[in-house]
Amino acid sequence: MSLLDDTIVALATPPGISALAVIRLSGKRAIEITEQVFKGKKLTQQESHTVHLGTLGEKDRAIDEVMVAVFKEPNSFTKENSIEISCHGSPVIVKEILKLFLNRGARLANPGEYTQRAFFNGRFDLAQAEAVADLIHAETDNARQAALNQMRGGFSKEIAHLREELIHFASLIELELDFGEEDVEFAKRDDLQKLILQIQSFLHSLIQSFDQGNVIKNGVPTVIAGKPNAGKSTLLNALLNEEKAIVSEIPGTTRDVIEDEMIVGGISFRFMDTAGLRETNDVIEAMGVERTRDRMKNASLILYLFDLTQTTLQEIRVEEAEIKQLGIPYLKIGNKIDKAPPALIEQVRSENFILISAATKANIAVLKEKIVSHFKIKEIKQGDVVVTNLRHYHNLVQTNQSLEKVLQGMGDGTTGDFLAMDIRQALHYLGEITGTISSDDLLENIFSKFCIGK
Repeated sequence: MSLLDDTIVALATPPGISALAVIRLSGKRAIEITEQVFKGKKLTQQESHTVHLGTLGEKDRAIDEVMVAVFKEPNSFTKENSIEISCHGSPVIVKEILKLFLNRGARLANPGEYTQRAFFNGRFDLAQAEAVADLIHAETDNARQAALNQMRGGFSKEIAHLREELIHFASLIELELDFGEEDVEFAKRDDLQKLILQIQSFLHSLIQSFDQGNVIKNGVPTVIAGKPNAGKSTLLNALLNEEKAIVSEIPGTTRDVIEDEMIVGGISFRFMDTAGLRETNDVIEAMGVERTRDRMKNASLILYLFDLTQTTLQEIRVEEAEIKQLGIPYLKIGNKIDKAPPALIEQVRSENFILISAATKANIAVLKEKIVSHFKIKEIKQGDVVVTNLRHYHNLVQTNQSLEKVLQGMGDGTTGDFLAMDIRQALHYLGEITGTISSDDLLENIFSKFCIGK
């Protein structure tokens, strides 16, 4: 854990050449250190949330003309004294400015340290802090709105309310234990049961929302599979509308996984072109086939291509039986309808096929509609609470399991001390979501995944 009284500095914008770059400082000495190298107004004498023009450098050597924004504690993102410097986006300028501050006692920030400080200083809780990273990485409007809702505290307020209700009953049961010899009941069991059922009902809705939330946040890994020369690479190119994969009539051309992302219907899909499924003596191709099978097992959707010019209905049914064994949602796609025998096309129409020509892009729009229909995502609106974080999902499931033990215990006539243990366990899992209860390892794991400068 980094010391909170250090002054930290980092580039907050992506490295490289750009019109502008933003450098951030945070800590007790942030304004003081900046003033030492800033030629302009006395920054320590300026009001918070003001911006000042001047030059940065030392002695008679100016590095750049900059705009300096001053934020005084506690009215900043980190609730510490903070500075944001807008300079020209030359890597040389950025490097020299960072050296100025490092030579005066600041240190380079760790990944996520600005948000980590905001969390430690009570700016927001852990769930809100995680939403900051989600907002930065949002690739769709739904992902942006879900992260924004969480960052604004909608999810945290619901969790805090549940904890307050449980804490009330837990304290009453703990009080009963202090008067154990007098056989008094401060926490009415009927009221406790009613409360737990209400909480579980709300937990179930949050837990169920994760299926949608996971798709919104992480997108859909979609594997394009099939035998060699079924047209998988051509389909990938048609979906992406670019020549991403090499197309050849030679079987086994694709030996590794080729993938790219695109937004379809407001959902991010990662399409993966894979090696054709067949038995082969070619060692490299065999490795590619094995990777294909691994990707299929971990996919959220499989687009399985059949070359309608080179297969029969019986062969199709045998292949489909193998796909079903994976237990992964899949779409059967009949390719090359522009060259396929009309009789076979008529036969597969009743087999729930999507008929396309990847080469001519016939019915590609229809295929995209079918792909999106597998993931019914409603539009996320302001105030909607959707669980998008796997850690939160696991904690909600464990909370529900602990509450289930409380209900079972009451039904079995379990004593108050055991009921109190299960309620405390539920409180622990809820507290881990917002950081009310947290370990150093948990915090380090979360914030280490943030960008440096955020």
